[in-house]
Amino acid sequence: MGTLSFVMMLLMYATRIPAAKVLEAQGVDLQKLSHPSQLGGVFPSHVERVADNYNHLWEQPTLFYAVVGVIWALEHTDMVHLYAAWAYCAFRLVHSVVQVTINHVWIRFSLFMLSWMALATLLLREVFAALGL
Repeated sequence: MGTLSFVMMLLMYATRIPAAKVLEAQGVDLQKLSHPSQLGGVFPSHVERVADNYNHLWEQPTLFYAVVGVIWALEHTDMVHLYAAWAYCAFRLVHSVVQVTINHVWIRFSLFMLSWMALATLLLREVFAALGL
């Protein structure tokens, strides 16, 4: 997940900087767009999708990092946890690829829900373990 975030950051700057230079050449004052809420619709869709995906990688995955840390610290790692964690990473990777390429909403939604199911597996197993169930 960390590598995916790093790659998406590089891709974000590789697409955003050239697009910003085009806007500047068109006379757009980028300093007036310094707040994220002012950027919506300014950059081309393919540029915004990459930035959106990068931002998404700092939302739900933070719960993944925390849950995995707890699982590791409590020595609860087993094959179910390992498969669920790798499934989560795989679904998020494919979700990122879909979002920055074809951006098909239903495919993205399906991948997002599959990743949540993998994350819920990790989370709920730890909740049940904490409750002694």
